[in-house]
Amino acid sequence: MNAHWPDGQLRAATMAAPGMLEAALDQLPPGAAIYPFFMARGWFVKSALARRLEGRDVRVLDPFGLDPDLPAVAAALIREEAAGRGWELADCHVLMAAHGSARGKAAAASAEDFATRLAPLLGGAGLRCGFVEQAPFLPDLAPGLRERTLCLPFFAMAGDHVRDDVTRGLRDAGFEGPILPALGQAEPVPALIAAALQRASANSASI
Repeated sequence: MNAHWPDGQLRAATMAAPGMLEAALDQLPPGAAIYPFFMARGWFVKSALARRLEGRDVRVLDPFGLDPDLPAVAAALIREEAAGRGWELADCHVLMAAHGSARGKAAAASAEDFATRLAPLLGGAGLRCGFVEQAPFLPDLAPGLRERTLCLPFFAMAGDHVRDDVTRGLRDAGFEGPILPALGQAEPVPALIAAALQRASANSASI
């Protein structure tokens, strides 16, 4: 990340580690931008993170999954995978595996909006969303997928959901197509995040 924004002051923290977020915030200047590495503006961003930021002079940016340049990154990954297998995109199908949520609609809405922006970039490939925590569930979709279907995990990290719920769940349901790495692990992502932080910094300086 520093290579893409060498003049920026960057700190990283996971909300799961007690005190780590607060320690990182203490090292940042007033008005610092917070970039939520989440796929949706759901419960974690609007409630859990917001509580931890109360009283702090910070600006919360749009989360990773809402970045306007992210669909192009995903489309490039899909095209590369299809080309490597000798598949024409128009003959392929894409299963976008997302989290979804029983807590509310934000997670599914973010995934569906992303799919709407991604579809025109896929050169005629079909696209469908399946979820881990709500219908349509991924394993239920597997039997009806085309032979040339690849799976795009709409996740920030390759954690338990991608390893177990997506990969193992689809394999157990008979899906034999390629499963790409979590979208947040794509090579262009650090540059994407750095660009978002630079835009935020420039906007702040112009106020």
